[in-house]
Amino acid sequence: MKIRRTTLATTLSLLVCFALLPKAPAAPETALPGFNTADGQNALLRLTTGTFNTAIGFDSVVFLTEASLDTGVGAGTLLLDTEGTNTAVGAAALLNNTTGFANNAVGAFALLNNVGKFYNNAVGRNSQLNSTGDQNNAFGDEAMFNNAAGSFNTALGDDALAACIDGNSNIAIGDEAGTGIVHGSNIIMIGVSEVSSAFGEADNTCYINNIWQEPVGVGPGQAVFVDQDGVLGFTTSSRRYKHDIKAMDKASEALFALKPVTFKYNSDKQGMTCFGLIAEDVAEVNPDLVLRDKKGEVSSVRYEQINAMLLNEFLKEHKKMQDLEATVVQQQKGMEALTAQLKEQAAQIQKVSAQLEMSKPAANLVVNEP
Repeated sequence: MKIRRTTLATTLSLLVCFALLPKAPAAPETALPGFNTADGQNALLRLTTGTFNTAIGFDSVVFLTEASLDTGVGAGTLLLDTEGTNTAVGAAALLNNTTGFANNAVGAFALLNNVGKFYNNAVGRNSQLNSTGDQNNAFGDEAMFNNAAGSFNTALGDDALAACIDGNSNIAIGDEAGTGIVHGSNIIMIGVSEVSSAFGEADNTCYINNIWQEPVGVGPGQAVFVDQDGVLGFTTSSRRYKHDIKAMDKASEALFALKPVTFKYNSDKQGMTCFGLIAEDVAEVNPDLVLRDKKGEVSSVRYEQINAMLLNEFLKEHKKMQDLEATVVQQQKGMEALTAQLKEQAAQIQKVSAQLEMSKPAANLVVNEP
């Protein structure tokens, strides 16, 4: 990469220039006064009252005078530092640092451009060529390579967050993870480099690779949610986690006012038809059935709560069906009893009719003589 070759050439030129400085006496391989140790041309060249410093290598820790607790191992490490409490291991690590403190750089050119910032940690060749960012952590060759002003970033893996220039509070884990982030902030990328969605490097977003379309095990699964504090886990259902427990009763009847729709997401390039609800419409029916974003605006529907309400309505209808079936059974039994009574009455009527027929006197035949 052109920028990397330019950085290397500039650094080597700088080291050559300092090589032309008046040579210091040969540095001893034993401790100097003040518990300092120097080994290499110009190592700890200007040190006066500083203590507990270690400089090993050509032009290492050259400009330090009164500060303490610097450790530079490698040519040009901490060359310009005057503040102390920094650790640099590897050629030109923390080379341009002057007033920055509590920085740790391990690897050739690690934290090369850090000048006056603090609490940065970089492990790996060309890792975090930081200039004005604070409290970054980069582990891996060329991790956070282009970082200039970003702070509170963590990059773990070769080339992780390599393109990030001034983004803040990003986390990238995995080789080349987060290489698509340039200016974004508060982005988490685990095993993901570029993001193909329409959101691009959307702030306040988490991307995790190898989850989409990957099946879970054959055993029982657990639905996972994210709460308002960003905690990932499952929803508890035990009584010991709840209070104000009471029957849902008619509260679930709000479902009858909802308006299911079909729709397509603006960011979906495939234009897939979806089925669901509009959060703003749901909020008008029952505000407890929606979630709001950090700005307080309605953002999503609590479908899992609607499922519970559907269950309540189903159970209510099921109870009605059971009651109706019980009524039908009672009515059937009543009809059977009534039918039996009618049959018995019909038999009795028939019997009485027969008896009446038999009790009638015989008819007398009268013959009229002419």
